[in-house]
Amino acid sequence: MYAYIRGKLVNKSNTYVVIDVNGIGYKVFMSLKSIEELGETEEVKVHTHYYVREDNISLYGFVTNEELRMFELLLSVSGIGAKSAIAMLSEITPSSFALAVITNDISKLVKIPGIGNKSAARIVLELKDKLKTEQSLTECKNEEVTAAIAEDNKTSEAISALQILGYTRKEIEKALEKIDIETLTLEDVIRKALGVLSL
Repeated sequence: MYAYIRGKLVNKSNTYVVIDVNGIGYKVFMSLKSIEELGETEEVKVHTHYYVREDNISLYGFVTNEELRMFELLLSVSGIGAKSAIAMLSEITPSSFALAVITNDISKLVKIPGIGNKSAARIVLELKDKLKTEQSLTECKNEEVTAAIAEDNKTSEAISALQILGYTRKEIEKALEKIDIETLTLEDVIRKALGVLSL
């Protein structure tokens, strides 16, 4: 319903901010990390998710599209609600999260408060299944595989991680062409690629 909100930041707490837009104050729930990133600037712009349940209508905000994508992915996992998803965003970056999913790094996810072994395993399983489905659909639509970059194991994992965060293979390959992949760790490749993709 709302793609983003731009307005005057009038109040901040540990869990939400209030943004004044033409005299209307919007209470937007955000991760602590995102709230801190907003700083004390007067005008802000946050990407939003309009969350509707029978007993709850709330607005959630995010500094980047990657955070929004991660939040929406987490909501698609059975047993993960908005509060758990926003708590995860306070503890792990989208790049680290995507990397944990594609490398089956359960240990990284269980360090997040409120996420146990079963929840972490379910997140990895369901999101990897979702990624496989999306990749199959992409391959069916476009049988010609692009050869823009030489694909090794690191590149393949970086592509998978970035696809989890909602980018198409074509967008990812263009971004990776601008990065010196060989000299970077996998997580650095993902983080730098996100920087290019968000331009």
